[in-house]
Amino acid sequence: MSIELIHRGVEPSATLATSIYERLKADILSAKLEPGRKLQLRFLMENYGAGQTPLREALNRLSTEDLVVGKEQRGFFVQSISLDELAELTKTRGWIEGTALRESIINTNPAWEEALLVAHHRLDRTPRSLDPDNFETNPEWERNHRNFHALLMGNCGSRPLIAFCEQLADRLSRYRALSSRTSFRVRKVSEEHTALLRAVLDRDAVSAVALLIAHYERTATFIQEGMSKIEPNRHGTRPARD
Repeated sequence: MSIELIHRGVEPSATLATSIYERLKADILSAKLEPGRKLQLRFLMENYGAGQTPLREALNRLSTEDLVVGKEQRGFFVQSISLDELAELTKTRGWIEGTALRESIINTNPAWEEALLVAHHRLDRTPRSLDPDNFETNPEWERNHRNFHALLMGNCGSRPLIAFCEQLADRLSRYRALSSRTSFRVRKVSEEHTALLRAVLDRDAVSAVALLIAHYERTATFIQEGMSKIEPNRHGTRPARD
């Protein structure tokens, strides 16, 4: 059998599994598939238009990212959330992204600074909510927000470090999706981003890292408030330990 024929047989299956993985991941990160939910194969097959094989491949891949958990004899579930994990992830993200941001500033160059300015401008010009009166997440704002933060770390010179930053951002985005309404009217997040950008452009690594960590800690505070309004077991949440 020729290589061309082999590729013809393999590529569609691999592409389908990747497509299902990306769609499932997006729905988990946005909390459309809420924490603790059982991922029944029949439901997934009907809603994602795929067979068992690509679905299982996608679920296994998501389990390696700790977004899905497989339970023996019970199937797959969306990973639960907890105040304990929120605190751990927030602290770890501050450590890891603080290191990446510091290295990015050390390696600063005009192209990186220009890219940051453009990314911040796009973020600042995009409405946080599609509805100015009642919070409705704006996908464009989410993309621009993720891009701005990714650029802050992206000049650090370490692909493994960047990948870890992205993984932590993914795991925390589920928490943000469940609680953004809490901070919509009271938090001036655009001012936090502007202050962070200014410190980076001033090449003040100490201030930039401190502002980044404070930014994430403030986010965690609003998330905690939002989670406290969710019924304890509805989304697989657990109360924080004393």
